[in-house]
Amino acid sequence: MMQTQFDKLLDFPCHQTFKVMGVADERLPDHVINCLQNHAPGDYSPSVKPSSKGNYHSLSISVRVTSKEHMETIYTELSKLELVRVVL
Repeated sequence: MMQTQFDKLLDFPCHQTFKVMGVADERLPDHVINCLQNHAPGDYSPSVKPSSKGNYHSLSISVRVTSKEHMETIYTELSKLELVRVVL
């Protein structure tokens, strides 16, 4: 269980932008979207930005979260994806 302060900082439900850093692989956006569809179904079109050397991609994606626990679940599940390195 995470010890986050999301419940003190945010009024739920709200939209939160997740930044997902992962391997520069064309499947990365699909994997992230599929994961989100399981936990927060919606219509997603992440912006993708390659790193300066092109080895990694950064995805920014706005997600409607309903609670502190919901947000923590999304962080946890996105972090488990094979191509993902960091979730902010």
